[in-house]
Amino acid sequence: MKYDIVLAGVGGQGVISIAAIIASSAMKEGLHVKQAEVHGMSQRGGAVQSNLRLSDGEIHSDMVPKGTADLLISMEPLESLRYLDYLSKEGTLFTASDPFLNIPNYPDLDGVLTKVRSLPRAVTVDAKKLASEAGSSRATNMVMVGAASHFLPIKPETLQGWIESMFKRKGEKVVEANLKAFALGREIRTPM
Repeated sequence: MKYDIVLAGVGGQGVISIAAIIASSAMKEGLHVKQAEVHGMSQRGGAVQSNLRLSDGEIHSDMVPKGTADLLISMEPLESLRYLDYLSKEGTLFTASDPFLNIPNYPDLDGVLTKVRSLPRAVTVDAKKLASEAGSSRATNMVMVGAASHFLPIKPETLQGWIESMFKRKGEKVVEANLKAFALGREIRTPM
């Protein structure tokens, strides 16, 4: 089994946290993991991207080759389009529907979302709304993990365990909000 994931977003959206939770969960289940990250100017709203490669055997490279990713999880729609060439023809894209307006000439959102929705295996998620329902507008990344979890080769209970572990030092309310955000994301039904 080999499973390649590309994670994309903008600094401060929690891309690196998503990568840590998926990677740690995969290792707990005995999978081999390689990870590569590009932080860019993350403190100034720049692009953040992570490659995750999961396998039941040895992995030789930490970079996902173009056209081979099984899953692309994006924290904002324009970033999802930036990394589409990494997605395989059978791959699935999950993107948050709310833009991160970090550039003055951000393209027309309706046009961006129309392009995303025209893809055969794409799901847009109102992650901001669901995170707010969970009790923390900052938990959009956990909504996205939950939404994509049906496509991950990892048990949801293992992911929940790592979410709890990661946020434990921030207090019980933060843990509860992130677990609820994950659960709300899991409730999203995909047409695939």
